[in-house]
Amino acid sequence: MKVSFPYMGCVTGYKKVFETLGHEVVMPQKPTQKTIDLGVKYSPEFICFPFKVIMGTYIEAVQAGANVIVASGGNGPCRAGLYGEIHQKILKSMGHDVKFIVFDSMFRDFGLFYDNLKKIKNKIPIIKVLKNLWLSYQIICRMDEIEKEIKVLRAYEQKRGDFNRVWLEIQRMYDGCWTQKDIDKVTEQARKMLQEVPLKKVEEEEKIRIGIVGEIYVIMESSTNMDIEQTLNSMGIEVESVQYISDWVKHNIQPNFIGGSKSHQVIHKAKRFVKMNLGGHDMENIGWMVDFKERGFDAVVHLMPFGCLPELITQSAIPTISQELDLPILSLSLDEQNGTANNRTRIEAFVDLVRNKKRGGSVQKKEVKEPEYTDKVPEELAG
Repeated sequence: MKVSFPYMGCVTGYKKVFETLGHEVVMPQKPTQKTIDLGVKYSPEFICFPFKVIMGTYIEAVQAGANVIVASGGNGPCRAGLYGEIHQKILKSMGHDVKFIVFDSMFRDFGLFYDNLKKIKNKIPIIKVLKNLWLSYQIICRMDEIEKEIKVLRAYEQKRGDFNRVWLEIQRMYDGCWTQKDIDKVTEQARKMLQEVPLKKVEEEEKIRIGIVGEIYVIMESSTNMDIEQTLNSMGIEVESVQYISDWVKHNIQPNFIGGSKSHQVIHKAKRFVKMNLGGHDMENIGWMVDFKERGFDAVVHLMPFGCLPELITQSAIPTISQELDLPILSLSLDEQNGTANNRTRIEAFVDLVRNKKRGGSVQKKEVKEPEYTDKVPEELAG
């Protein structure tokens, strides 16, 4: 099979999964404006922004020779659960006969999950398949850990672009890993490379930390969020995102009765603001906002695709959350018509607000006295 998949997060890990199973991998390209335009052209007008970007990615992958797409599903009111079927129908209407294999959480339907696993295991014994999956998961975990460090350290790099160059080299190194020994060796080397990047000296009390929450795709795919993490880093802001592939995998394979993932654990923190999960990551994101406040973060940025039902729920709760937690929160709605300059201005203004709050304490809204209206004509205007 010539296999491809959505471009999101640690694509090196995805690639390794299918390579170890003996498949030919058609690597999806990082979405560009051309990718987005292509997806918009063939997608329903009012479908989610991530659907359109992924649609464009699939079209490019199929044009490059892919005949199997492996993706993840979803549940609840979130439309992500329908992505696979609709994507396949659109590709078929374009004349592309592409097979889709959509993985949902194994706790929802283990039989279906196992059937999908058999479709991609390529006659390899299940024990070896599990070993290969574990190897790929270890690569994803290590790469995510390093990327998390970079999103903190990059705020203080003396020469802009140093960490980006190092990160590209680290990704190339992990792509060459085939054993646990390889992974350990590359991880050690990668950490040395990070330590060698010159940093500015910044006093601890001057450091600002901002958390990123929101819909998983627009958080993880920088081409859809105007590279917001790098934008904040370039302003000297440390960034922590709540969505990584390794965390998503752990969230879906680790049962709650043995502790669950951190994503499961923060949900209970949201119950003071919302009572139930309405789909996607809405309740989880509200829990993360509370968690960021408890850990001393200075602000939160909330990213949502335009019209995303679960994140509209999150957005509606933000004024109350921000006021009760005394936590600045900026919500950005993203789609194919993003006004980059406008959003950049909003981000810069938000960072200024956060810096002022850091220096002067809580930012209180000034009470504005409403004007009194009267039919009486002012003397200076009277004839």
